[in-house]
Amino acid sequence: MLAAKSIAGPRAFKASAVRAAPKAGRRSTVVVMARKNEVSESYAKALVELADEKGKLEAVHADVDSVAGLMKENAKLSALIMNPVVDADKKRAVLAKIAKEAGFQQYTINFLNLLVEKDRLALVPEICECFEDLYCQLTDTQVATLRSAVKLEQEQQFLIAKKLQELTGSKNIKLKPVIDSSLIAGFVVEYGSSQIDLSVRTQIERVADSLTKEMTAKLS
Repeated sequence: MLAAKSIAGPRAFKASAVRAAPKAGRRSTVVVMARKNEVSESYAKALVELADEKGKLEAVHADVDSVAGLMKENAKLSALIMNPVVDADKKRAVLAKIAKEAGFQQYTINFLNLLVEKDRLALVPEICECFEDLYCQLTDTQVATLRSAVKLEQEQQFLIAKKLQELTGSKNIKLKPVIDSSLIAGFVVEYGSSQIDLSVRTQIERVADSLTKEMTAKLS
């Protein structure tokens, strides 16, 4: 039975998702992919496996999404966290405040404190990326970028995600919406090496190309 989630909050990194309930007894270890910094991968792998072992994978994933979002959206916070000159206690206090306000899991808090202790906070953005890759691998989640001229309603995103789930056969689909006004209207879904283009811009380009070929044929 497909369990569908049509609304995702800010802790879900502004992404809509369709999720199937995880099967019992799934594999609790993951294979680190050969890319990115090996240290970042090691930290991300350790957190993924711990969270999965404790049955807190979804909650910790939401925490990591929040951290990644904050680092991208708050330049001052990112600069403070990644500045090697800033005192470790100050960084720890800032992270504790964020964790309290966001309601982070204790596993996430302990992990962030470990990064402070090991002076690895500069790797946080990359660790978050590695965590996301490993999470998707472990949960059979297909990540897709949804580009549209205007923001689509949650219900529209849900229907797109559900259709994409049928096409890919993935248990879970995670959409990352991106506004692209150049599309005029409609949307483009990009996943893996594939693309579904239902934008008005592309339709106009196809009509223009067809007319050009037709006129060229008549003149020749």
